[in-house]
Amino acid sequence: MDLVETVIEDARWETFGLAALAERAGRAALAGLGLSGTGFAISVLGCDDARIAALNADFRDKPVPTNVLSWPSEDRAAAQIGAAPDLPEPGDAEDPVELGDIAIAWETCTREAEAQGKPMADHVTHLLVHGILHLLGYDHVEDVDAALMEALEVRILASLGVSDPYWESHPLDG
Repeated sequence: MDLVETVIEDARWETFGLAALAERAGRAALAGLGLSGTGFAISVLGCDDARIAALNADFRDKPVPTNVLSWPSEDRAAAQIGAAPDLPEPGDAEDPVELGDIAIAWETCTREAEAQGKPMADHVTHLLVHGILHLLGYDHVEDVDAALMEALEVRILASLGVSDPYWESHPLDG
């Protein structure tokens, strides 16, 4: 059974192979936190800048495109600043725990990857891992939380053969 259900609204994501990349990133993110790739469900929407700008306006009052957005199915934030959130227990194959939804925008991701001189697949993998960590309660509002989240991202990405995205600082806004 797939961990990630991918919905493609922009055909460029289909050609790119978003579904396979999202499944791989999802499994690596969960494994990096000691969670099984079974018993959980994540939804990923591959869209364009217009769609993500509308979502960003609706949910964050920011009517501009962004690279990635995430909507956790429930608040899993840590009780204290700088602490890791409590991770959910997995469900079963028939009733997996829904972690939440992620949307990712083609034009913004393409533009950022080119500007940063990174392979598009590496950049998108990073953004998906970032979004999944948000679904699990991690955030980057406070510096100490950002450091915790970034260290996890670097470790998870390394397990996939993706180099450190923070080698040079490139802020994420999703």
